[in-house]
Amino acid sequence: MNEIEAGVEGRAWTRHEVETVVSVYLHMLRMQLMGQTPNKAEHNRQLQALLPARSKASIEYKHCNISAVLFELGIPPLSGYKPLFNYQHLLVTVVSEAVEKDSRLDEAAIRQVETPAEIPLLDSFDGFVVPVPSVRRTPAAERERVADRPMVVRDYLERETRNRSLGRAGENLVMEFEARRLHQSGEAALANRIEHVSKTKGDGAGFDILSFDPGGRERFIEVKTTAYIAETPFYVSRNELSFSTEQADRFHLYRLFDFRSQPRMFMLQGKIDSNCTLDPVSYRAALKP
Repeated sequence: MNEIEAGVEGRAWTRHEVETVVSVYLHMLRMQLMGQTPNKAEHNRQLQALLPARSKASIEYKHCNISAVLFELGIPPLSGYKPLFNYQHLLVTVVSEAVEKDSRLDEAAIRQVETPAEIPLLDSFDGFVVPVPSVRRTPAAERERVADRPMVVRDYLERETRNRSLGRAGENLVMEFEARRLHQSGEAALANRIEHVSKTKGDGAGFDILSFDPGGRERFIEVKTTAYIAETPFYVSRNELSFSTEQADRFHLYRLFDFRSQPRMFMLQGKIDSNCTLDPVSYRAALKP
């Protein structure tokens, strides 16, 4: 038994304990998806009463593990619980089974990821750009993740990427950000040359927006937008990956997150596979001759 399985108290979590904490987590997640704000502190106190062997810290840690499993399932997690990927096989099994049976969660998640989005009005872009988030995943946890990969029930995050309204709203916000950035650099003429390439030429260019660095150097920007937290995985096309490799010194991926509530963004410059772990989730199959 390792520290992951034993938890903070040094005793292994039983299936009953895991099922209980997963049930409460999914209840709070349903509330969030329906536009309500769950009282996380009160739910934690209730769990401590139901699970007297588990402390507040241990329950919080397990919530973060649940967030990580949900990411693997393609399900938006509960806000406030940053995913910790050193989860054990029992948690994968329990979460997968619970999600598969939860029709209300399914309905709420589909409704949210498919809801159209509008461009938010921001008085300023102060605090809009944030550092790239760190993801905690130890080598041992990575091996367990591969071995215990949960079966995807329904990939809501993939469905969110097909929400063209959300994607276009994110691109339009970046257009505004880039124009302000260049104006503030004294490059008004360059700001007027910014092009919304995905709109003027379609989605096949390998990037969404043509902008510039001060001095006139081209900046190729791919925009990825989510309503969820910064660590939320995103999808890239083969064309985007190839273009980021060909134009690594000028390619920038702008990741917008928390878009429906408090939009912010971090930037990744260079080849996509230099900044991200790529998971081949699907393949195009054709019959062999």
